[in-house]
Amino acid sequence: MDKPYDSLDHHFNLPHIRSVGTERPMQWLRMGWDDMRENLGASLSYGVILAAIGYAILSYAADKPYLFMAAISGFMLIGPLAAAGLYEISRRHEKGERVSFMGSLRGLARNADSLAFFGAFLAIALVGWERISAIMFALFYRGEIGNVTNFVSGILGSGENLYFLAAYVIVGAVLAIVVFALSAISIPLLMDRDTDGVTAAMTSLRAVQTNFDTMMLWAVMIVLLVGIGFASMMVGMVILLPLVGHATWHAYRDLVR
Repeated sequence: MDKPYDSLDHHFNLPHIRSVGTERPMQWLRMGWDDMRENLGASLSYGVILAAIGYAILSYAADKPYLFMAAISGFMLIGPLAAAGLYEISRRHEKGERVSFMGSLRGLARNADSLAFFGAFLAIALVGWERISAIMFALFYRGEIGNVTNFVSGILGSGENLYFLAAYVIVGAVLAIVVFALSAISIPLLMDRDTDGVTAAMTSLRAVQTNFDTMMLWAVMIVLLVGIGFASMMVGMVILLPLVGHATWHAYRDLVR
């Protein structure tokens, strides 16, 4: 069902937003799977490259627990931009076209300025979260940090760090929700239409507001899928990242008329 313009939408000339049910995220995943299967080489190329980058970052941060945790959550913050090429594959597949990995990269030039603007916003969010993470470690964490294994043991085995855990989860969740609301469908919109980053962010925010339950379910599903990828030492990311990327394109097409 289309949501009509309200005064804010009309003033900023935002696209119409559809209201969709909570069953739609599973459909987005099914359509994303079809896109990946039909463009397997190009899609898995993104999966391999992004998984390798993620593994390198996590390996570097393995003995720096605050940086390790920030890297995992930060990976999700910049995910929408990292998947831009996957949106181009789905966009072209929707038109009945096949596209190579290099062909999908060329699609990024179509609205490069707006994509760069939005990428800068995500980069600032990532750097800000890294700094906030370091500050919370300094203020709330008690005990030796050591490596990641010792850090996890200290969190789970000591009641002294419950305040740290609560503060970290709450602050991280608030930041994640804000960034998700502004970026859930922004990059696909910028890939599809000649619009600016602010309009894309406001459209994404309106889509999340209009379909709050559905989009929160979608956010949880993304976190779970990415979590499985991390738990598999990034091996699962080779498939799961392209799957989520293609599905996000279909979320955009479903939500924006």
